[in-house]
Amino acid sequence: MDPSPKSVPLSGPAFDKAKLLGVAEPIARAHGVEIVDVELKNEGGLVLRFYVEKLGASAGRLSTKDAAIDINVCAEVARELSPALDAADPLMGRYHLEVSTPGVERPLRCREDFVRFQGHKAKLKLRTAVAGQKVLVGVLGSISAEALSLVDGSRTHEISIDDVIQARLVFEFGPAPKPGKTGKTKGAAKGRKHP
Repeated sequence: MDPSPKSVPLSGPAFDKAKLLGVAEPIARAHGVEIVDVELKNEGGLVLRFYVEKLGASAGRLSTKDAAIDINVCAEVARELSPALDAADPLMGRYHLEVSTPGVERPLRCREDFVRFQGHKAKLKLRTAVAGQKVLVGVLGSISAEALSLVDGSRTHEISIDDVIQARLVFEFGPAPKPGKTGKTKGAAKGRKHP
């Protein structure tokens, strides 16, 4: 899959991805997280962003909720990673370092991500139109070595994985509360804290 339009290529003379991951992965593992994606974007200046989840989240096919980590862990990884990257110098020039979680609408970058989130709603941007559309939203169905199915209501689309330019999960909010319901617990006294 291609990087997003604002992304800077993660290869070439100015960037050594293998060296970058060689520095970052041991630090991430030491903090109980794994790197699931890295991107370099021009956002008014270069931003080098690592996305991390709980260690073993990919292999264990954890949900985004179960794979989520605390923001303090992201900060700890960034604090340790910054001087290590400065010493290794895998990226020429100035950049801003960020360590973040991929979030509930996480990108799907490879076949393993599609397998992991099979049965979840996703949005796909395609090279070639399917059913007259280059953007499809539906539930990830079966996945083979080269293709995936996307279920959109009563229609099922067969899509080559190589034809996917960009993909991400789609977060769905739960049902809206019924009119007149405030979500307060019955019998709770106003201002009283409950454990």
